[in-house]
Amino acid sequence: MSEPADLTAPGPTPDDVRADARAWITANWSPDLELIEWRRVLAASGWGAPSWPAQWHGRGLPAWADDVVTAEIARAGAVGPPVGSGMALAAPTILAHGPDTMRERFLLPTLTGDVTWCQLFSEPGAGSDLAGLSTTAVLDGDEWVVNGQKVWNTSAHHADLGILVARTDWDLPKHRGLTYFVIPMKQAGVLVRPLRQMNGHSSFNEVFFTDARIGRDWVVGSVGDGWAAALTTLAHERRFGAMGRPAYGARTGRAIDEARVEADRHFATYSWYPQRAGRVDLLAGQVRANGLSSDGLIRDDVAAVIAKQRVAGWTADRARAARALGRQPGAEGSIGKLAMSDIARAAARAHSRLGGADAMLGHDDGALGGTVAEILVSVPAQSIAGGTDEIQKNIIGEKSLGLPREPAIDKDLPFNQTRRNG
Repeated sequence: MSEPADLTAPGPTPDDVRADARAWITANWSPDLELIEWRRVLAASGWGAPSWPAQWHGRGLPAWADDVVTAEIARAGAVGPPVGSGMALAAPTILAHGPDTMRERFLLPTLTGDVTWCQLFSEPGAGSDLAGLSTTAVLDGDEWVVNGQKVWNTSAHHADLGILVARTDWDLPKHRGLTYFVIPMKQAGVLVRPLRQMNGHSSFNEVFFTDARIGRDWVVGSVGDGWAAALTTLAHERRFGAMGRPAYGARTGRAIDEARVEADRHFATYSWYPQRAGRVDLLAGQVRANGLSSDGLIRDDVAAVIAKQRVAGWTADRARAARALGRQPGAEGSIGKLAMSDIARAAARAHSRLGGADAMLGHDDGALGGTVAEILVSVPAQSIAGGTDEIQKNIIGEKSLGLPREPAIDKDLPFNQTRRNG
């Protein structure tokens, strides 16, 4: 990984990077290229992931360069690296923890979009207590044999590869007996089933492993050190949730058309996420449309929600500033995640007061054509996905405030002697 940037030290400035990237993109971008062909050119130049080391298809620039170059790619109407958990989660974790054999095998095809990814962490009996997972990987000659179940897995139904945390030693305490793998998803031992949510969407899957196979050296980090790599992924996951959709507008060309299809496929999974976040943007319009602008209680409700959203935006700005200085994601991600949960619940309460009984009706019969009902049944997910509110509070207390960790009676016990869920 690149070292934290010292913006006072001699070196490229954002203006330097912007000018160099703009010149290269102007000279090389063509919308008529095949998407994979363009991304291979982009990766070869190092501009696809400029903060990555030059050895690993980057340019060794400070972390802030990623945002600068992303903006230049968008300004030119070009296409950047693939969207999804490959670039957002898998690649940063592999880059941080290695080994080099894994970096060499997976970073370039992830950057070019030759492979797609999913995340395989949570289990029916190990959600917030992720280290209590019981999916096993047992070494059998040159392969690991995996058995168990994962759940809440986005894109598992079409991913080529998965990032998997599995238990490889039951005699060690739960955090020390885990290993982080890359697993091929398209094999006989992997069964993916969609999950239907109460809001009518089907964004996630459950995945069953029955003697699934992984190459012996397809380990990120080292055997038994999977918890450290998992924490890196989770830190990036909190930032991943804020990533927006690329804006291609009405532009055409083979690369753009293929990228638009790719983005449509990826973001279809997240079509209900605005409702999960509470749809603060709809509140003021609803107040006016319902003729309630003079109702002091309603105005107070809506103003409080909007104020919380503004404050959370400043926290997000602080996180981006930390990223610009080259720092790894930290507890500010948990603060932002916790704030989003609070905002979503407050917005749902305000929508309920505005919509009245109609807020409970779906489709055309309900408030805002059923959108409010979808908000009400989607908002609870905000407090769960990406780490529950309770877990975020623990992270903030321990990592930011320096509070002592909660007592854990099973911390040093072998996992096979601990009480487990499920």
